[in-house]
Amino acid sequence: MPGPAPVSKGSCQTVGVTGHHTVVDSLAEFALSLPEAWPDTPWGDRVVKVGKKIFLFVSGPDSERPVATFKLPESRDHALSYPGAFPTRYGLGKHGWVTVFVDTVPPEEHDVLIDFVEESYRAVATKTLVKRLDAEIATPDD
Repeated sequence: MPGPAPVSKGSCQTVGVTGHHTVVDSLAEFALSLPEAWPDTPWGDRVVKVGKKIFLFVSGPDSERPVATFKLPESRDHALSYPGAFPTRYGLGKHGWVTVFVDTVPPEEHDVLIDFVEESYRAVATKTLVKRLDAEIATPDD
């Protein structure tokens, strides 16, 4: 399923954006720009998948607090350092999944959330798709 036009990789589209739900929407938009990523709503949750695997959960516009959940094999401890962040429930936490309340991440650190999205994608995507992402990053659109 094709996503929106790619945004530049590693560039946070959330800096300077007002409203934490807009930050969550920007994370989903970035996720959808990654190779073969597509949106889904299993169990009523808003997620982004690559193939059949989820790599990002994001809260909906009606949620009480904006939240994002990532699979972070390398940055787990960093993500858990944000106030209120926790290993994701339902046994996902033991496999590197972390839930972060976006409103606890200072605006000057929103680029880190984009990095978390990319790391999560790399953790679940096939090697072929990760190589494709690397090639896209090496030759950015101008």
